Amino acid sequence: MIQTVLKRDGRIVGFNEEKIVTAIRKAMLHTEKGEDMALIRQITDHISFRGDSQMTVEAIQDMVEMELMKSSRKDVAKKYIAYRNQRSIARKAKTRDLFQEIINIKSNDITRENANMNADTPAGMMMKFASESTKPFVDDFLLDDDIMDAVHNSYLHIHDKDYYPTKSLTCCQHPLDHILKNGFCVGHGESRPAKRIETASVLACISMETAQNEMHGGQAIPAFDFYMAPYVRNTFIEELKSLEELTSASYEHLYNREVSDYVECPLDFLSGDERIVQHAMNKTVKRVHQAMEAFIHNMNTIHSRGGNQVVFSSINYGTDTSAEGRCVIRELLNSTYRGVGNGETAIFPIQIWKKKRGVSYLPTDRNYDLYELACKVSARRFFPNFLNLDATFNQSEEWRADDPKRYIHEVATMGCRTRVFENRFGPKTSVGRGNLSFSTVNIVRLAIECMELENKEQRIAQFFAKLDNVLELTARQLHERMEFQRTAYAKQFPLLMSALWVGSEKLKPTDTIATVINQGTLGIGFIGLAECLVALTGKHHGESAESQELGVRIITYMRDRANDFSERYQHNYSVLATPAEGLSGKFTRADRKKFGIIAGVTDRDYYTNSNHVPVYYKCSARHKAEVEAPYHALTGGGHIFYVEIDGDATHNPDAIMRVVDMMDKYNIGYGSVNHNRNRCLDCGYENSDKELKSCPKCGGTRIDKLQRITGYLVGTTDRWNSAKLAELNDRVIHE
Repeated sequence: MIQTVLKRDGRIVGFNEEKIVTAIRKAMLHTEKGEDMALIRQITDHISFRGDSQMTVEAIQDMVEMELMKSSRKDVAKKYIAYRNQRSIARKAKTRDLFQEIINIKSNDITRENANMNADTPAGMMMKFASESTKPFVDDFLLDDDIMDAVHNSYLHIHDKDYYPTKSLTCCQHPLDHILKNGFCVGHGESRPAKRIETASVLACISMETAQNEMHGGQAIPAFDFYMAPYVRNTFIEELKSLEELTSASYEHLYNREVSDYVECPLDFLSGDERIVQHAMNKTVKRVHQAMEAFIHNMNTIHSRGGNQVVFSSINYGTDTSAEGRCVIRELLNSTYRGVGNGETAIFPIQIWKKKRGVSYLPTDRNYDLYELACKVSARRFFPNFLNLDATFNQSEEWRADDPKRYIHEVATMGCRTRVFENRFGPKTSVGRGNLSFSTVNIVRLAIECMELENKEQRIAQFFAKLDNVLELTARQLHERMEFQRTAYAKQFPLLMSALWVGSEKLKPTDTIATVINQGTLGIGFIGLAECLVALTGKHHGESAESQELGVRIITYMRDRANDFSERYQHNYSVLATPAEGLSGKFTRADRKKFGIIAGVTDRDYYTNSNHVPVYYKCSARHKAEVEAPYHALTGGGHIFYVEIDGDATHNPDAIMRVVDMMDKYNIGYGSVNHNRNRCLDCGYENSDKELKSCPKCGGTRIDKLQRITGYLVGTTDRWNSAKLAELNDRVIHE
């Protein structure tokens, strides 16, 4: 009698005879005679009792074929066998066509799936070959049939499915202090601990680059200012020691002298210790600036993932009020404002300013001047984005202003929007944690399938029933992927599982990561709330209070179900406002193909990202904030708020400040401001003309049009897929 099944991914699960029933029934429905439940049960029972106590999926399928061939329904056996063969043939044909497109460097939605990856280079082509080859393997060997059907029928999208077999995790917030204090070894040379700011800067880059090659998502540093601050003081002391060598005097009494701020000043009229301190301080500030400049430059030039993509990096900062921390923040912002290379805007790292009452909220707060500088920099360079630590859901009861490690209790985010904070199985923190994997539900398709019901209450009730079914599938798929990830060994992630992930320091290289992985999160994402609401009510949430009420009800239901799944599976499930890039058009094309063009639903080339008001809907920034704010409290897996402003933001940093203040007023967790920024690649001239074709200064036509795609910047739209280009063209200004 069969008791357990050895799945294709190596997991052992309990035997479920209903899967045999479903498979045979599907084959019967494709024959003229139709289904025969009596025969189905007879074959199922026979296999269940005659099989070994543990069997593989393939062995069970072979038994099904044998029993069907021995039965009176050989027509069903033929359909069953043909189905298995057809899947293999279809997969090979699809793979061949995809490979031809990659080889011929065609610009399409396959090769432009990720705008920050150059799929035309040899390394980029290899990545796409591997990606498109791996996805069918996942379908055939790692997914249950009902989940695979949901994916193929565009109810569900599994993000980074090509990385599924590697058992890699999505992202991590680096506890950089561990790296800087202890150094690290990942099997190819050892890095010593940092002693000065330049070394700390380089190790921060290496940490993110190394981890990027071990993971399929982004890398972030949750408290860049706090982590770098000690090395500013070390550098200051080093400069004092250099003066000791020059003057043969001892300045040891100045090593730990209290400094109110690290600011360059002329040495005129200074003497004695004051002159020595100021000289060392001037040198220190210059070195900090150069270290921050090098950090930004490295993060835009160091490649990972086979050499075809820069590290998808983010840094959080803004709450260190020490003189050293302020120096790091100031010089980081100054370097960002100046730009890299010939003055162009740095794409990475995504910078995130953490704003908090008592720190940078009022003009009397210690870091308010740096907050003003951050807004000035954002007005020119798009970064930093802004994280509201005072949002009710971003607060921790353990945060204390006098705690030197208070950053542990501050939420941090990935630049695109991924958020990790709450934790059922350990400390409430972002540090040393990240997302394990996430999948997105196509709530638009579910709503379209309910449109035939004229009664609105019945239509909405049917939608929730369908949503519940897909959520159950999604939660199970994420659980099964996590169970697969748990079987990985620590040695497969040399840096991540030795120095970064919380609890990993206890692991031996040959230990599995099962004991620490539960500190991460599983994300249930959604896309197209606006189109979903149009299908259900006739209007989206930006134009109808009734639709807004339903929208909040839908995402609240998803949040509540995520909490239920957390209890059932004992994981950290959360709802994610999906940062769809390639997915924004994929679902739309599939739904348009099946249901045709539906006004306000499938009549554009993309679905609106997550819970956003549609980009084409003309409204005020305030109205947009009022509508989108309630969803931030419901999407613990991540969210973002955007405002599009007109004109040259470089000369209007107050506009940035007004948006950040509005975020605080409406309890918005994370947000940013979009605006136009052009730069002539020939002479460096910049302006904000939306339709700029040639440079008004030198006449050059090589214009760099900087745009934000899903939370990160792209210096050229040449690598954008068709759906995101369509969305870009539809964006309107929020007054």
